Amino acid sequence: QVQLAESGGGSVQPGDSLRLSCAPSGTTSLWFHMGWFRRPAGKEREFIGVMNWRGDRKYYSDSVKGRFTISRDHGVKTTVYLQLANLQPEETGVYYCAAAYSVISSDFGDESRYEYWGQGTQVTVSA
Repeated sequence: QVQLAESGGGSVQPGDSLRLSCAPSGTTSLWFHMGWFRRPAGKEREFIGVMNWRGDRKYYSDSVKGRFTISRDHGVKTTVYLQLANLQPEETGVYYCAAAYSVISSDFGDESRYEYWGQGTQVTVSA
């Protein structure tokens, strides 16, 4: 069993940056892909990006490419991070990390492919 715990959310102004963390616990796997999703207020959950466990392959949605970055610790800690930059009010919502044992590139954005989810962390962007 795997548990994921997000943290780092908060209230920021437009144009600000924020770093979210996702701490896995339990039995992690070298085959894991770690994904990030968000649910904007009043909308369905949407895909942000995904990274393989080694951290050498990353894929982002067009809406965040160049502004958001996924990374991870490579030491004893296995924390995964989502660095958010130039945040805009429409990006307000709950941000989730998720883990998939195996997911092919065409399914990166399909949340049903991810077996484990965190509880989410709120990000609010307002002037």
